[in-house]
Amino acid sequence: MAQAAARTAAHRRQGLFPCEAEVARRLSQSPSEWAAKALVLERAGLPRIDPVMGGRFWPAVDAFWRKRYGLTTVEASALDGVENLDAL
Repeated sequence: MAQAAARTAAHRRQGLFPCEAEVARRLSQSPSEWAAKALVLERAGLPRIDPVMGGRFWPAVDAFWRKRYGLTTVEASALDGVENLDAL
């Protein structure tokens, strides 16, 4: 049981939708610092937490920072709303 929990935690850190603690680590921030900064940065275009996946899409987060510092001309797309998976 402990091994399964460790594998799940590793997936949350390393996948395309990392947990907020992992996003903070990747950006050299403490989790509490990141939580406050993320609220402000979301208004500037930082991708929001995906409600289905439970994390921010990391390639879009990376694209946000590259655009913010003028390292790309590609726009990071934003979600257009919550998907209704029961409509299928």
